[in-house]
Amino acid sequence: MANVTLSAGVRANLLSLQSTADMMQTTQNRLATGNKVNSALDNPISFFTSQSLQSRAGDLNSLLDSMSNGIQTIQAANNGLTSITSTVQSMQSTLNQALQDSNWQSSSYSIDAATIGTGSVKNLTFSGGAVTGSINVAVNSISTPGTQSAVTAASNYLAPSVAAAASYEGGTYTVLGAGETYTFKVNGQDISLDATTGNNLTNAKNAIQNQLDARFGTGAFTVGNNAAANGIKITGNATGTNDVVISNQAAAGGAATTAGLGFGTTTQTALGTPASSYKFTVNGDAVTVAAGTGLNAAVTSINTQLSAVNSKFQAVANAGKLEIREITAQGTALTLGGPDASTVFGGTLTNTGTATSTAAVQTVDQLVAAINGNGSLTGKVKASNDNGSLRITNLSLADLTVVGASSSQVNGGTGGSNTQTIVGNTVRKGLVQQFNTLRDQLDKFAGDASYNGINLLGGDKLKLTLNETGSSAINIQAKDANGNTLTISSTALGINSAANSDFDSNTSINAILGTLTGALSTLRSQGSSFGSNLSAVQNRQTFTKSMINTLQTGADKLVLADTNEEGANLLALQTRRSLSTTALSMASQADQAVLQLFQ
Repeated sequence: MANVTLSAGVRANLLSLQSTADMMQTTQNRLATGNKVNSALDNPISFFTSQSLQSRAGDLNSLLDSMSNGIQTIQAANNGLTSITSTVQSMQSTLNQALQDSNWQSSSYSIDAATIGTGSVKNLTFSGGAVTGSINVAVNSISTPGTQSAVTAASNYLAPSVAAAASYEGGTYTVLGAGETYTFKVNGQDISLDATTGNNLTNAKNAIQNQLDARFGTGAFTVGNNAAANGIKITGNATGTNDVVISNQAAAGGAATTAGLGFGTTTQTALGTPASSYKFTVNGDAVTVAAGTGLNAAVTSINTQLSAVNSKFQAVANAGKLEIREITAQGTALTLGGPDASTVFGGTLTNTGTATSTAAVQTVDQLVAAINGNGSLTGKVKASNDNGSLRITNLSLADLTVVGASSSQVNGGTGGSNTQTIVGNTVRKGLVQQFNTLRDQLDKFAGDASYNGINLLGGDKLKLTLNETGSSAINIQAKDANGNTLTISSTALGINSAANSDFDSNTSINAILGTLTGALSTLRSQGSSFGSNLSAVQNRQTFTKSMINTLQTGADKLVLADTNEEGANLLALQTRRSLSTTALSMASQADQAVLQLFQ
C-alpha cells in the first residue's frame, strides 16, 4: 500500500473520512455509556476526582446502616422508658389508693369491772400486728404506797482532782568557781552554768530560767528555790502537761564539785497530774462535774444539767454522799452509766421505785387515754369510746392479738377464751401484692428493651461513627446526675419490694411515694437525654444523606455526557461523513479523467 500514489484531493478526503469515523466512534461510545469520561485517558483530572467523590459517597452510605440501627436501639430504650414510667405511675396510683383506704378492722368490748376487780394488777396485752413485742396496758390500779427510785454513793463524795504541776527539787546548790562548768538536761535540752552565771544561787536560777524560756517558750517552766531555800526547784506549767525530766552530766573544769545542783547523778523524773472530771449518765442524759467541784456545788451543777433535759431525777447531798433520785415517786427505773459512774457511786447503779396508785378499775375513757398515750402503740393500735364500750382498732395489715378480753368484754384474764384476734387490713394487703407485681414488671421492661444485643437501660454503651474517617463519633449510654453509668432497674431507682408493714402507716406510704417521685424524675431526665441523642443521630443521618447526594451529583457532573449534545454531534458527523464520501468520489472521478486519453 505504501507504493500506491493518491492524489492530494483523494488523500485530503480520505483523512477527513478517517477523522469523522473516529469522532463518530467516540460519540457513539458516549451515547452507549452515558459518560463523556470513561477512563483516565479521556480526562485524568475529571476521572480521578469523580472516582474520589464516588468513593467517599460509598463510605458515607455504609455508615447509614449503623445510624439506622443506632436510631432503632435508642427507640427501643425509649420504648422501655415509656413503659417503665407508666409502671411507676401505676405504682403511685396503688400507693394513693392505699392512702385513701381506711378499712381498719376493729372490735368493741364492754368493761367487766367485777371480774377485773382490784385484788391484783390485770392488763390488756397487745402483740402482733404492727406492735413490737408485747405491750401491757393496766385495766385496773392497786393501792400501793409510792417510793422514789434512788441510787446513793457507797462512800463520801470526793471532788474531781485539779491539775498539779510537775516539779522537781534539787539539794543544796554548790557555787561554781573560776574555770568550772556544769551542764545538765531538762526534757532533753542542754542547760549550762559557768563561773559567771553560777557564782551564786540567784544568778544560777536566772540563767536556768532564761535558757528554759528560750528552748521551751516563756511560761513552760518556772525556776525557784527548793523548800530549804538553798537549792533549785524546777516546776512545769500549771496544767500538768509539762513533765520535768532531768538527766545530769559530770561537772567539768577547775575543782568541780561533786554536789553540783543537788539533782543527783542519775535521770530524775517528775510527772504533773492533769485535771480530772466526773462524767456519767442518768437514764442516758449526760452529766459532767468539773474538776475541784465540791459536793454542794456538784449537786447544783447536776440539777442544772438534768433540768435542761426535763429529767425526772435530781441530785441531793445525803450525809456527805452524792445521791440521784426521782423528784416525785413515779416508779421510774433509774440507771446510772457512763465512764465514771462506778467511781462516783460504787457497784450499785440501778434502782426502781414504786409509784403511788389507787385501787380502781379503769373506765373506758381512762383505757382509751392509756392505750392512745402509750408510745409503743401509737400509730399501731387505736382506742376509742364506742357508746360506752372500748373499741380497739388494728392499724396494721397483720393480725393483732389482744390478751385480757373475751369476745365481748375486757376482763384482764388470760387463756384461750381471753385471747382475741383482730384481723389486719386485707385491702391494703392486696395493694402490697399489686405494688410488688408492678415492681417486678418494671425490671422485666428494663431487661427486654434491647435491640441487636444492646440494652441502653442495662448500662450498655452504643458508639456510632458519624464520618468516613472515624474522627467524629457519638457515645450513647445512660448516666446519672453525677455522670456515672446508670442501670435502669427497681434497685437502681431505689424502689424496694414492699412488705405488709410498709403499708401500715400513711407516713411509710408517703415515704415510698417520695421515692417514686424521685424515680420518675430520673426516668424523665434519662428520657430527655435519649431524646437528645436520638435527635442528634437523626440530624446526622439527614446530613449524611444530603452529603452523599452532593458527592454523587458532583461526581456525575464531571463524567456524565449530555445525550442531547452527543446526539446532535452524531447527526452532524453522519452528515459530514456523507459529504466526505461524496467529495472523495468526486476526487476519484477527477483522477479517472486521464483514462479518456487512452480511448
